[in-house]
Amino acid sequence: MDTRTRIIVAAELATQGLSVSAIARQLDRHRETVGLWLKAVRIKGLAAFLERYAQAKKGPRRGRQVSRTVKRLVWAIRAREYDCCGQKIQYFLAREQNIDLSVPKIYEILAERYILRSRDRTNQLRGIVPTATVPRAVVQMDTVDFGEVFAFTGVDIYTKEADVVLRPGLTSEDGAAFLHTVMIRRFTGSVQIVQTDGGPEFKGAFA
Repeated sequence: MDTRTRIIVAAELATQGLSVSAIARQLDRHRETVGLWLKAVRIKGLAAFLERYAQAKKGPRRGRQVSRTVKRLVWAIRAREYDCCGQKIQYFLAREQNIDLSVPKIYEILAERYILRSRDRTNQLRGIVPTATVPRAVVQMDTVDFGEVFAFTGVDIYTKEADVVLRPGLTSEDGAAFLHTVMIRRFTGSVQIVQTDGGPEFKGAFA
């Protein structure tokens, strides 16, 4: 299936109500790429976007150039935030440096210095994995980046109870507000282990 066909299929699946992530999995493309296709289709229309796409492919394409300074910033944030993910690096670049860089490009820059795990490689054992035999033994907490809004999530891995709080930032103060809310609203009682990925939102005021 060529790219033009994938774009047409993506547009059709989107009209059926499938999420960007689900479409990306079906087409074996990154969700950000599919999101850009669908945004262009909404703005320009499918036929116009396909025509413009075909014209763009006729000439030689220059790779997007990223300065050495920006690359150093990406590497520095990765080290500073304890090997955080590309989405969080994107967040800190935008907030601290006003630099807009796509997540795929960030991972491309990271690959110049780090050995990153590919999608088809299985996860490796990383020590003892917490298990739960009773409620509130382990509550896992994480964040999801939706652009200007961040979803703080908590899940009791035994009961599968979950709670979500939307926050405007990814600071430890936002993490503390999330923790205060869900411990009163959902995870009442004594929790033995709160498991996080160690990101900055789970330090400072949260800790």
